[in-house]
Amino acid sequence: DQARAAGRELAALLEAEEPVTDPGALEEALAAAGLPAGGPYRVLAATDGDALAEALAHLDGVPYAVGRSIAVLYEDPDAALDVPGLLRPVWALVRACGVPEADLRLGAGALASGAEELRASLGQARFALTAADRATPVRGVEQLDTLSALLAGVPEEVRSVYATRTLGALGDGMLRETLEVFLANNCSWTRTAEALHLHVNTVHYRIERVETLTGRDLSRLDHKLDLYAALRCA
Repeated sequence: DQARAAGRELAALLEAEEPVTDPGALEEALAAAGLPAGGPYRVLAATDGDALAEALAHLDGVPYAVGRSIAVLYEDPDAALDVPGLLRPVWALVRACGVPEADLRLGAGALASGAEELRASLGQARFALTAADRATPVRGVEQLDTLSALLAGVPEEVRSVYATRTLGALGDGMLRETLEVFLANNCSWTRTAEALHLHVNTVHYRIERVETLTGRDLSRLDHKLDLYAALRCA
């Protein structure tokens, strides 16, 4: 219909390979799609455009425009809406009514104060979409507040390369296990030894081997983070 066509035209402008430099063009597209001028706006990205349209139809009083796989919402600044929170129960219903094995995920970008920030909100929505999974099918970029959640948005093939590059020399046996337990116990030699039922000297020896093989110094915070991130990516 006409509204969906206008939404697709707006989405096409946002998704264009070359960024639209004329804010007037975006503002015209927003108006044509029925969205109030001036913002703020939020961009959503989904694995299924029809499911996205169905979910948004259940939000009362929130103007929106839907394209093929993204949507732009106008959020009344006085309403203080939690759009990802509102969409979670609706998305669960949409998933329940669909094909059980369908990959239905949704990501939400941060608020864009005006048309000129829409493309940034789109990038955030796509990252949040990548971080979403079956356990958490709706993710807002503001909910990516842990390192593990942030890493979930990195493409799997990139995470795999990083983990292999960083940890590959350790193999899959005792050195990797010792490293993981050591980091989980805040680098406490005593607690690590107790958790693994080892002598403290054995833990010292293994961690020294980890440092040698990975080229990291576990007395340094940045090197600890390198290895922790690699373990989460593995």
